[in-house]
Amino acid sequence: MHIFGASGSGVTTLGGQLVKQLAIPYYDADDFFWEKTSTPFTVKRNPAERNALLETTLLSQPQWILGGSMISWNSMVKDYFSLVVFLWIPGAVRMQRLMNRERERYGTAIDTDPERKRLHAAFIEWAADYDENTGVAKRTLSAHEEWLKTIHQPILQLRGDLTTGERIQKITGWLQQNSFEE
Repeated sequence: MHIFGASGSGVTTLGGQLVKQLAIPYYDADDFFWEKTSTPFTVKRNPAERNALLETTLLSQPQWILGGSMISWNSMVKDYFSLVVFLWIPGAVRMQRLMNRERERYGTAIDTDPERKRLHAAFIEWAADYDENTGVAKRTLSAHEEWLKTIHQPILQLRGDLTTGERIQKITGWLQQNSFEE
């Protein structure tokens, strides 16, 4: 199963809760996309290495949940999805979640440390562009909607400010109704 949406839409939270219910592993696309560095989310992994690592990881498990946007990645990975879940929440709600998350992760450093402040500002500008589509980011709502048109597996779109519990109910209900094991 693949879950994706804008940054701050709740993909990781939902994936973490679903693995408890379904007892299958969760993988975050960021762990494949970014190198592990002392300043997180600053060094991109080589795409060929990233794709090979992702494929090896997914093929090592019979079932899994993969969270995160991968619209520009190796298209072959789409063949491994049994279900694609798209999350969308209103931009104002999502941006507030991101601001809260940034504050929790980095504290006052986003105000006092020049480099962290610069990275924070760039991230917020990039994240806001998801809904605004001004050209700052390639990952936008319209790009996600176009990518969904290329998916041949079942798609479940969860739009609105739903709670994690409501999302889980909709997903597990869909899985039961469609006789999926995941």
